[in-house]
Amino acid sequence: MSDPVEVLDFWISEIGPKGWFSGGEAVDMACRDRFLDLWQAAHDGGLGHWVEGPAGTLAYLVLTDQFPRNMFRGQARAFATDARARAAARRAVALGWDIAVPEPERTFFYLPFGHSEDLSDQEWSVELHAARMVEDAEYLLHARAHREIIARFGRFPFRNAALGRATTPEEQDFLAAGAYPALVDRLRAGQQAGQEESHAPDA
Repeated sequence: MSDPVEVLDFWISEIGPKGWFSGGEAVDMACRDRFLDLWQAAHDGGLGHWVEGPAGTLAYLVLTDQFPRNMFRGQARAFATDARARAAARRAVALGWDIAVPEPERTFFYLPFGHSEDLSDQEWSVELHAARMVEDAEYLLHARAHREIIARFGRFPFRNAALGRATTPEEQDFLAAGAYPALVDRLRAGQQAGQEESHAPDA
């Protein structure tokens, strides 16, 4: 089995959408045990030959953008290959490779922008999710949440500890108030209220 196929079989087939963002320590450990050496190879500049089509690029993006967040949770290394992932994602989107991949795994072409602390990347993440991830509104909701944090703080406050950054008082208030989950809940409530209003009968 080739390495890209192994990555996709594990992430898409074995873990699946329900475990992608809430798999817990079991998924984290499986990522470390099975793919740490591959991630290190990508970190060191290898595996560029994977980025030559939709499937190989999807595997590369999962390996460089998602797996380190599982393997190195709470550590600076979790973000060490983000720049490589963004570069690969830019190329893939420019060439239309993302469209060749079905939802929901198509989101992994856009998450490198949603994980960026650059507002222009965040805007692109929201645009891409809005236009090309239409089957489940949750993906766009989370893209909007990421954008709101970067628009407000210019960075993700919940990364500060891992990156050795000082937390500002405003960021501390955000973290103490529930941080990202609380923001998502607020956006979801607003979205649901808007939907209910749009379906209300005319007076």
